[in-house]
Amino acid sequence: MFTLRQMRFLVALAEHLNFSRAAEICFVTQPTLSAGIKELEGLLGVALFERTKRSVLLTPVGAEIAARARKLLLDADEIATLAEAHRNPFQGDLRLGAIPTIGPFLIPAAMPEIRKALPEIRLFLREEMTEDLIEGLNTGRLDIILIALPFETGTLHIAPLFEDGYHLAAPSDWPAPRGPGGEALARAKGQLMLLEKGHCLQRHALAAYPGMIKPGEMEDFAATSLATLIAMVSEGLGITLLPDLAVQAGVGGDGSVQLSPLPDACPRQVVLAWRPGSARTKVFERLASLLQQRRANH
Repeated sequence: MFTLRQMRFLVALAEHLNFSRAAEICFVTQPTLSAGIKELEGLLGVALFERTKRSVLLTPVGAEIAARARKLLLDADEIATLAEAHRNPFQGDLRLGAIPTIGPFLIPAAMPEIRKALPEIRLFLREEMTEDLIEGLNTGRLDIILIALPFETGTLHIAPLFEDGYHLAAPSDWPAPRGPGGEALARAKGQLMLLEKGHCLQRHALAAYPGMIKPGEMEDFAATSLATLIAMVSEGLGITLLPDLAVQAGVGGDGSVQLSPLPDACPRQVVLAWRPGSARTKVFERLASLLQQRRANH
């Protein structure tokens, strides 16, 4: 019968398609990993990989078995986590994933409260796009994720934290908006800049004024970060929408751009998400409460 160790070898090689890199991930030597894969193929009676001098490719059956192996490893990790959680659920490592437009503006500021309330938890933060975070959570690479809705989350458990509105960021010599923010955007048609596709904030900004903002109007100027957006606005290239969370953390507050609140914009919903039935649900609920309190007090 195959072992979990062999399954980890399989998954690592399936993900990286490189024996040297997979061996590093598994903390073994390359010959050890190669021998483990060969032994696994012998036990199963099928070829899992096609090997050439220049490349490693998954066979069709190898891809299917690797997918099942990921689930098997996730279940095995859950068993270990469940046992540990029953001993002390508020102890150990916690891998938190967050989108770049929330994580750096909320987690560092909340760390003193988190350390005080959860002193035996070691929090590791990783920033990724929403789709990658959800994938990481479903495969067990992450324990919990901090994202914003609307976004399709499947069967994940969702803990709402707070609503996050928007400010209009415009060049310093731009006329201050009068009346609803939607009117300012209508007057600035063709001058609205957003983050590039793949950033959920682009989708959320489009939803701030449903039907009024159309994607693709300034695709040539799509930015990769809020800092880039601010720099582009300060140069007079256009306007943008910034989340209140970022503005309150000081983004754009150096006087290089004009910031105006947009109370009529539809806010995004900031949430924590985790796998249903997780053994560490009580820890996640405590973390959600801490982040809610942090936001409410600041």
